[in-house]
Amino acid sequence: MLIRHGSDIRESEVTDKALWLDRRRFLAWGAAGALALGGGRAEAAPLTAAKGPFTLDEALTPRKDVTTYNNFYEFGPDKGDPAQLAPSYFKPKPWTVAVSGECAKPGTLGLEDLIKPHRLEERTYRMRCVEAWSMVIPWVGVPLAEVLKRFEPSSKAKFVEFTTLVDAEIFPGQRTRLLDWPYVEGLRIDEAMHPLTLLAVGLYGETLLPQNGAPLRLVVPWKYGFKGIKSIVSIRFTETPARTSWMKSAPREYGFYANVNPKVDHPRWSQAKERRIGEFLKRDTLPFNGYGEQVASLYSGMDLAVNF
Repeated sequence: MLIRHGSDIRESEVTDKALWLDRRRFLAWGAAGALALGGGRAEAAPLTAAKGPFTLDEALTPRKDVTTYNNFYEFGPDKGDPAQLAPSYFKPKPWTVAVSGECAKPGTLGLEDLIKPHRLEERTYRMRCVEAWSMVIPWVGVPLAEVLKRFEPSSKAKFVEFTTLVDAEIFPGQRTRLLDWPYVEGLRIDEAMHPLTLLAVGLYGETLLPQNGAPLRLVVPWKYGFKGIKSIVSIRFTETPARTSWMKSAPREYGFYANVNPKVDHPRWSQAKERRIGEFLKRDTLPFNGYGEQVASLYSGMDLAVNF
């Protein structure tokens, strides 16, 4: 894996900050805002983003696969349900995110106000599903740490809890008992503040489509994909870990950490191999999804076979 840090990026790849802040970001968010924050059917709009400090030297998964092969149980249990149902059901409206809990500056912000103080970055990450398939996706977003710091989490903030919107008019899957709605996920505060953790608003240079978690989702590349909670409306700083949705649904199968670990099998299948979407042969699964050099120290001294 090739990870390029800031000092390795060519000057021509980075948008001038002043120009980006004064004009291009405004234009990009103007186009996105009309869709993500307004009414009507959701369609992708172009985003302007600088090349981020992390990238991969791997072939991208085709956009068609990324936007049609999805786990998003709010739309239904099958991989094709989100792309098939989202155009009929997901009608964006003014989107707000409530930030609360152990912090000095809680508040509720509109999506644009939450994101616009920060420079959008494009980062290409591996995404590894617990079902043993994987993709390589060029996300657009902002480092989660930059957003969280604005709310000044206190010393009691040991964890961060995220919650998806509950609205059965938008998400027909929420009319069923597939899960205990709303969908809830969580990270330790040091995981949330890690430079790799991204609050994503787009992929392939465009705003997120509903099936991919519009308008705001989490991307934590060293964890299984179900940690990447979609359509976020609440962020809460807590002293104790959240009892996340899959922990409640199947506690034998899904733990809080969900770090990619090829040596710890799912109770019903092996995690040693994975199928990259678009490829025929399986490949070896990498510890921490290939990001061990960056994140293994977060779990020093932990038994990762127990804390799965």
